[in-house]
Amino acid sequence: MFYWVMKTIFIGPVVRLLFRPWIKGLDNIPDGPAILASNHMSFSDSIFLPLAVPRPVVFLAKSEYFNGRGLKGRMTAAFFRLTNQLPMDRSGGAASASSLSGGADVLNAGGLLGIYPEGTRSPDGRLYRGKTGVAKLVLSTGVPVVPVAMIGTDKVQPIGRRIPNIRRVGTIIGKPLDFSRYKGLENDRFIQRSVTDEIMYEIMRLSGQEYVDVYANTVKAQQTARKSAKAGQEQRKAEAVGAAGEDLQKPGTVKAPGAITIIGNPESLATAAGTAHTEPTPSAQPDAGAASSAATDIAGGDDAGQSGGRRKPRKPGS
Repeated sequence: MFYWVMKTIFIGPVVRLLFRPWIKGLDNIPDGPAILASNHMSFSDSIFLPLAVPRPVVFLAKSEYFNGRGLKGRMTAAFFRLTNQLPMDRSGGAASASSLSGGADVLNAGGLLGIYPEGTRSPDGRLYRGKTGVAKLVLSTGVPVVPVAMIGTDKVQPIGRRIPNIRRVGTIIGKPLDFSRYKGLENDRFIQRSVTDEIMYEIMRLSGQEYVDVYANTVKAQQTARKSAKAGQEQRKAEAVGAAGEDLQKPGTVKAPGAITIIGNPESLATAAGTAHTEPTPSAQPDAGAASSAATDIAGGDDAGQSGGRRKPRKPGS
């Protein structure tokens, strides 16, 4: 009841008035159970897609939306439950399998199940590798998959933006995909990957996005690591600058212009200065040949391969 009221009376009319969403391929949605597999570029995907489809759509949403704390967290969890969304544990293993069973119940009851095969929102607008959870549902229930492409939602509400931009949003619905030829092979991992890749290909074809054969959450983790490393470098740099400033403020650390720092015993320095003007003995005169040889070694000589000289870059093939 709440879902119908929000869609037809409150949220639906306002969203249609402001964003003027357009849709193509609405006739491709079957009357019976089916999976709507869509790209995922924005939080608002879960608002615009159900509005485009006359039938109720139950989405698998990340479980974090249902476990929030405080007033905001409880309100978010209540909204997701009242709008027919199910928590999806993305940690893998038995927890993810249990979440998928809830989606299977929706399909077995003849409903429409919405799922984002990428598992998370795209960090940069590209289409990323799909996870095989959608294939497991398809193979275990035998229902068709309807590929969906959301257009422009990343411009309306990019990641991190709370207040959406007012601009048009589109939804393209492709023809249903039938995977009944794989009946009885639902536990074959190769088949699961093959089915998932075929679904992602159709989404790519509809959306026109660049495809990246990497999981989106992997890219997000790398971005987070780079940001943390950069922040750490900036903090260390700031600490180093601050330490240098403290040293400059200490008494005696800043010398007057022209000041000379004497290192060693002043008496020995005076003695050394007095002997610096004595004439060198004949034995101390440098040999011209040796000096020439030494200069040749330092400069590298005519042969760049001699020991002590810098090697010249060789031409390719020499």
